Amino acid sequence: MTDTYKSILRAGCFARRVVVVTGGGSGIGRCVAHELASLGAKVVITGRKQEKLDAVAAEIAEDGGAVSTEAFDIREEQAVKAAIERILAREGAIHGLVNNAGGQYPALLEGISQKGFETVVRTNLVGGFLVARECFTQHMKAHGGAVVNVTADFWDGMAGMGHSGAARAGMDNFTKTASVEWAASGVRVNAVAPGWIASSGLDTYEDEFTKAMLPELKKHVPLKRLATEAEVSAVICFLLSEGAAFVSGANIPIDGAASQGRPIFPLAPAKNVAVFQGFHRYRAPTSVSETD
Repeated sequence: MTDTYKSILRAGCFARRVVVVTGGGSGIGRCVAHELASLGAKVVITGRKQEKLDAVAAEIAEDGGAVSTEAFDIREEQAVKAAIERILAREGAIHGLVNNAGGQYPALLEGISQKGFETVVRTNLVGGFLVARECFTQHMKAHGGAVVNVTADFWDGMAGMGHSGAARAGMDNFTKTASVEWAASGVRVNAVAPGWIASSGLDTYEDEFTKAMLPELKKHVPLKRLATEAEVSAVICFLLSEGAAFVSGANIPIDGAASQGRPIFPLAPAKNVAVFQGFHRYRAPTSVSETD
């Protein structure tokens, strides 16, 4: 592969930095891992399925980046502790963490079982807490670092995905709390809140209602399109970088102003809208494209 990632950040700005990216086997996590590796970081991608991690690791290695993998379940406390111990034993440090792993399914509140609710909360909140806590206690408390949590557009609730909305709102509050408690150790904790992203994750929704709704999402975004994975990755990488040295406790919406819109204000057709696509290996989901 001769093409390379076209990051907006300075070449080599993550040299000699080790960054863990959870959920690095697909979607936004895969994109973030590629961008960080292109900027000189040693990236550790994690997930539950080793084969997915191996595929992304092979891509990064082919592009000349440094990468390793760790397969474990972020929802299991002892597995998280052991994984962070292995990473530190192998890499010697963890300078940054991207808490990207997550997942949910469409469902109305009345139809969500206790098991289903708890599973989504464990995946999108408890797991992120466990990974961040272990990175902090095992390394960052003594050496500093940066954490970026990935939440969602939960600001006005998440009708149709109430379990995920509750978990993401919890992660927002965890971000704010950790940014205060861990500041004395030189650890910055921020979050991003992606809106509708043209990522491979959209193709995992199989029910007919959701599949029919996806192409309509752009109509509810003031910029009248979906985001690219690279537009999310760019913000995450900035928050990890030295340029964000005084940014902590923030949760940055990446939603084309969708969270600011109100039904009473009609959205006019957008024009002169730029699109950033720096990820050279990006493939749009079959359900939508990033500019639809």
